[in-house]
Amino acid sequence: MNNISIRWKQRSSIILAMITAALLLSGCSGSNKPSDEDQLKRAKLHYQLGLDALYKNRLPKAFEEFMLAEEIDPNQPEVLDALGYAWRIRGDLEKSEGYYKRALRAGAGSATHNNYGSLLLQMKKFDKAKVQLKKALEDPRYRNQFMAFINLGDAYLGLKQFDEAIRTYQKAGSFNLKQTISRIKEAEAHVAYNQLNYAQALYEEMFKEESANRAVVEGLVNVLKLRNDRTTARQYLGKFMEQPSVSKLDRAWAADAMMKLNRR
Repeated sequence: MNNISIRWKQRSSIILAMITAALLLSGCSGSNKPSDEDQLKRAKLHYQLGLDALYKNRLPKAFEEFMLAEEIDPNQPEVLDALGYAWRIRGDLEKSEGYYKRALRAGAGSATHNNYGSLLLQMKKFDKAKVQLKKALEDPRYRNQFMAFINLGDAYLGLKQFDEAIRTYQKAGSFNLKQTISRIKEAEAHVAYNQLNYAQALYEEMFKEESANRAVVEGLVNVLKLRNDRTTARQYLGKFMEQPSVSKLDRAWAADAMMKLNRR
């Protein structure tokens, strides 16, 4: 979950029309040499247009706008962070890392530390990820601490520091009580730690609250398979398939999982 898309979803489409108009007007100004202030405004407007394109899954357009913004002002932390995220989506992790490093040198804050830490997790650089994610959490005003704690838990889990991972996932849960992500992560850590009894108990508690949640059922079934309890696994899959809110795709997944259990 990247901070860029979260911020932009909250913007009105009216802003986009205003941005476009401002770009056109600034391009038609009487001065042949725009002032530094005008240039910075244009860079900001291109950045906003890039965010809009990114939100709409128009990656080439997002690159075009972000690169224009970078050309006008090469040291905008937000633009460099956005380019880091765009390159990550495109699959070039090394270029993504380079832009995140540049953003941090330009003065980027907690959001970029979190985004860079998430990239490092994907690159399996868990020690470096832990450093970045701890820096993200140094500012108590950072609004996305929930995800930073989850990412930090993933770093500890990658380092096989199971107790720290579990504690960190629990901290994440305290920031957002109405979610199951951190609890699922905690259960996965208990599985990795070979604490299958506790992992099963966590999944069963979650299933009582969200019986149509595929991630919960999938985790629970995996634990039961590890415990060689295929009968109970089939029962939970059956209950899951009975839920009216389960999507067609998730129902098909459950049917396939049931078939695999029945073959053994």
